[in-house]
Amino acid sequence: MRQNLALTFILLTVVIDAIGIGLIFPVMPDLMTEVTGQSLSDAALWGGVLATAFAVMQFLCGPVVGNLSDRFGRRPVLLTSLAVMALDYVVMAVAHSVWLLLIGRIVAGIAAATHGTANAYVADISAPDDRARRFALIGAAFGVGFVAGPMLGGLLAVVDSRAPFWAAAALAGANFLFGLIALPESLSPALRRPLTMARANPLGAFAAIRKLPGLKLLLTVSFIYAVTFNVWPSIWAYYGKAAFGWDARWIGISLAVFGIFMALAQATLMQPMVSRFGERRTALYGMGAEIGTYGFYAFVTSGFWALVFTPVSAFGGVTGPALQSMMSRATPEDQQGELQGINASLNALATILAPLIMTAVFGHFTRTGAAIYWPGAPFLVSALLMMAGTALFIFGRKND
Repeated sequence: MRQNLALTFILLTVVIDAIGIGLIFPVMPDLMTEVTGQSLSDAALWGGVLATAFAVMQFLCGPVVGNLSDRFGRRPVLLTSLAVMALDYVVMAVAHSVWLLLIGRIVAGIAAATHGTANAYVADISAPDDRARRFALIGAAFGVGFVAGPMLGGLLAVVDSRAPFWAAAALAGANFLFGLIALPESLSPALRRPLTMARANPLGAFAAIRKLPGLKLLLTVSFIYAVTFNVWPSIWAYYGKAAFGWDARWIGISLAVFGIFMALAQATLMQPMVSRFGERRTALYGMGAEIGTYGFYAFVTSGFWALVFTPVSAFGGVTGPALQSMMSRATPEDQQGELQGINASLNALATILAPLIMTAVFGHFTRTGAAIYWPGAPFLVSALLMMAGTALFIFGRKND
C-alpha cells in the first residue's frame, strides 16, 4: 500500500512537470506582448529566450540533481523541488517584467530537473524485471501532462493570462503536501555515495557513467531518439498549418490525440512486449515504428489521413522506456540517480538542439520562393536520424 502511494506521488510529479512545460504555451503570445510592450514578432523572440533558458537549466542541472539524490536520498530532493516550483509559479503569476519571467523560467528549469530523480526512485523500488513497465508508466504520465498542460493553459487563459501560473502553483503545492505524507525514502543509507563536483556536471557525470559496459552506446542511441522525437513539439503546429491548413483548434485536437495514445501505448503495451520479446527487441520494434511514422508524415498530403494515423504513430513510444530499462539494468544501485540525471540532461540537450534543426529545415522548405515546397521535410530528417540510431543500436555493441 505504501509503495503504491509512493508510485502515485511519483507519477503525479511527472505529470505536473509536463504540465508546467506545456501550460504556458497558449498564453505566451498575450503574456509576452503584455510584459514587453512589443509587437508579436518581437515578443516571440523573448518567448524563445524563455524556452531556451528552461531547457538549458535542465541540461546543466540534471546531473547535479541526480547526484544530490544519490547522496541525500530521493525524498528530500523531490519534495524540495516541488516546493520551489510552487513558489516559482507564484512569482511568475505576479511578474510584470520580462526579466523576472526569465528568472522564473530559469528557476523552473532547475526545479523541473527532477524527472531523472523520479526515474531513479522507480528503479529503487522496482525489481529489474519490473522496471520497463514502470518506466513506461512514467512515460505515460508525461504524455498525460503533455496533453493536459496546453489544454489547461488554453482554458484558464480565457479567464486571465496569469491564471495558468496560479493553477500550476496550486498543483505543485498540493502534490508537495501529498508527498510529505505518502513518500518514504527509497535509497537506503548504505547505498548513498559522496557528492563530487566532477560528477555533478553534465560532462563529468557522463565521463563517469559511460565507463560502465554498454552504457555509452545506449546513451547515444537514447539521445538520437530524443532528438528525433522532438520534431513533434518543434514544428507540429507550423506543419499542420502549412501542410493541411489546420487552425489552432485542429492542431490542439491532433496533439491531444497523439498524447492520449502515446500514454495508452506506454501504459498497456510495454509490459506484454517486454515479456514476449525482451527489452532489446522491444526497443528495436519501437525504433522501426518511429522510422515508419516519420516517413509517413514526411510525405502525407491529406490532413484526414494525418489525423487518422496519429494513434498508430504513438506505438513508437515504447522505445524510450525499453532503452531506459536496459540502461538501468547496467547501472549499480548507488548510481541510478546519476544515470537518470544524465538522461535528463541529454533530453534537455535534445530539446535545445531539435528546434534549431527542425525549424531551420522547415523554414528552408516553406519559405517564399522555395524550389520545393515541403512542410514534411523535418520528419524525413527525423527518419534518417532514427535509421542511423537503429543501425548503431544493432551493429555498435562490439565497439562499445
